Formats: sequence, structure tokens, C-alpha cells
Amino acid sequence: MPAAGLLRGQQETQAPPPQQPPAKFSTDVKVVNVFATVRTKSGKIVNNLKQGDFVLDDEGRPQTIKYFSQETDLPLNLGLLVDTSGSQRRVLGDERAASLKFFEQVLREDRDLAFVIHFDYQVELLQDLTNSRAKLEDALNLLQVGQNPNQQQQQGGNYPNGGGYPGGGYPGGGYPGGGYPGGGYPPRRYPGGGGGGGRRGGTTLYDSILLASDDIIKKQQGRKALILLTDGVDNGSKSTIYQAIASAQKADTFVYSILFSDPDAYGGPGMYGPMGRRRMGYPGGGYPGGGGYDRPDGKKILQQISKETGGRFFEVGHFHPIEKIYAEIQEDLRNQYNIGFTPDQANAPGIYRHIQLTTRAKNTVVYAREGYWTT
Repeated sequence: MPAAGLLRGQQETQAPPPQQPPAKFSTDVKVVNVFATVRTKSGKIVNNLKQGDFVLDDEGRPQTIKYFSQETDLPLNLGLLVDTSGSQRRVLGDERAASLKFFEQVLREDRDLAFVIHFDYQVELLQDLTNSRAKLEDALNLLQVGQNPNQQQQQGGNYPNGGGYPGGGYPGGGYPGGGYPGGGYPPRRYPGGGGGGGRRGGTTLYDSILLASDDIIKKQQGRKALILLTDGVDNGSKSTIYQAIASAQKADTFVYSILFSDPDAYGGPGMYGPMGRRRMGYPGGGYPGGGGYDRPDGKKILQQISKETGGRFFEVGHFHPIEKIYAEIQEDLRNQYNIGFTPDQANAPGIYRHIQLTTRAKNTVVYAREGYWTT
């Protein structure tokens, strides 16, 4: 009996130690990934840098870069957000044609996915994530300038079932199942279309970024980017610019902004406010009785969104057509660095931390997000 007991004791002392503590420790390690594009100050892409060429700070504290790679084949998840408000009426055709060409050139059907959203006085998903160029083309062909909400109510929409697009968008308005309680978040802006609340009219730029980030692209892995085609004016969203930016940051998503505007969209020459900004509001350039308000500076808004999410801002012009802009975005997406680090300080969840990524190479500009949210 003692021998048997000793044998059992030996077996117990030789058993492997529990594995739970190491497993718990490994899940506590938080790795922050930062995708970056580097160009020279003259705009030429830089794709030959090494890990030691980069310098990273977290709230001013130097960090050790632990993971580094150059990404050219990692799957790409791309969202196209198109402004279909009345101000885009005369440029929408050019946007549609250039976007189709961009999808054809940048998307690899064996690994990349894209979706299409339009926004005016509501946000509507025209095509969910797909690798089918044919489906994306069909979605682009649906793009049209939205009607005035009062006309929409009288006419019952441009398509059957009262919606602005076939079927009125997703059931309940907006996104699958109505998106959020009450029929979409923010609520649908076609009067009578469900959802309720919200202002009637306006352009829901910020809401489109928030919904694209939270409901679609946040769930994806790999490289992620949103492309905005708009004049940058938002006068109908329930969310703020800060909420829109935060949603993109939390989804690890670049936002490329393309300012594509019609200079006569808000009443033509002479419709300026006291600060030299174009006045807008109701048709005719203001509220009834000749009022109106100063239109926000769409360029500054789009620059802020792109800068804080790591994307880039572009403005369509005679010497910078949209086709050339799309070519630059494509080059960015095919020449990225993936940099990972573990913050040297523990932080509670839900805190925004500022980071700065630079290179030791001379005359270079780094395009990367300016911070991250702790989890």
C-alpha cells in the first residue's frame, strides 16, 4: 500500500502544471495595428522603408515597434459613400463613371470586398459587401439625386413601395431590420417612410460615416477604407462630426475624402454671407423671406475627417480630375505598411490615445491615423 501510494504521489508531482495563467496573460496583451502610407513631399510613393525607419509615439512616449510588414496582398474592404443631395446633381454622372472604373481596377474578386451607400436626407445601403463587380455596377446605376422631402411625400417616392430606391431601402428604413430601434439610425428622412424624428431635409454626411463604420466595416478584418464623394456639407445628421470620426477610428478605417462640388449648386454666384461663405437653405438661397445661413466650409470638414482617420483629402479640379484622384488612392491602398505595437502603459477601456508615426527618411510624409481607442 505505501508503495502504491508513493507511486500515485510520484504521478501527481510529475503532472504538467495548469495552463490557465499563461492563457489569461496572453489575452491581456493589447496590440495596436497602424496602417500607413508614405509619400515624398512631392507626392511620390515610398515603398522601400524598413522597420527601423519608423518612429512611433503614444501620447509623447516612444514605443517599440514589434510587428512590421509591407502589405500589398492583404484583403481590402472598401466602402463608397456617395452624396446624392441636390447640390450634387450636375456632378453625379462623373462620380458614377469614375467609381465604376475604380472598382474595376482596384478590386480583386478573389479576395477584396466593397459596398455602396448613398446619402442625402437619409442614409441607404444600395449594395452590401460583395466581390461582384456586376452588383457594384448595378448599385452605381441606381444613384440619383434625391427629391425634396415634401415632393417625396406627395409622389410616394421615385420607385415602388414609396422609397427613394427599389423597395424603399432595407425593411424598416435604412439598414437590415431597421438598423436601430424605431426604424433605422438615424431615422429615415423620407416622410412617411418610418423611423420618425430627425429633421426633414438636409444632407446626412456624418450619419453615413457612422453607419458604414459601425454596421458594416467594423466587423471586417484586414485593410479597411471609406471613400467619400461629397461637397462636405452636412445639414441633416443626428450624429456630429466628432462621433463620425470616432466611429471610423474605432473601426480602424481610413477615410478618403473627395471634394466634388458644383460651384453654382447653392443659388449661383452672389449668394454669399457676411463671411464670404456661400449661403444656403431652401431653394433660392435661404429661408422664406430671403433669409438663409452660412454654409459650413465643406473643404475644412473633409480635411479634418481624413486627417484624423489616416486617409487623405482630395479636391476635384481641372488639373486634378477624379480619375487621377482614384489612381492615387489605388496606389495608396497597394503600398501600405502595417505597424504593430503594444502600449507600454495600461489604460482603462474607452480612452482615446494620440499617436504620432514618423520616419527617419528625409522629405517624407506619413499618412496614418492619429490615435486609437483603448479596448
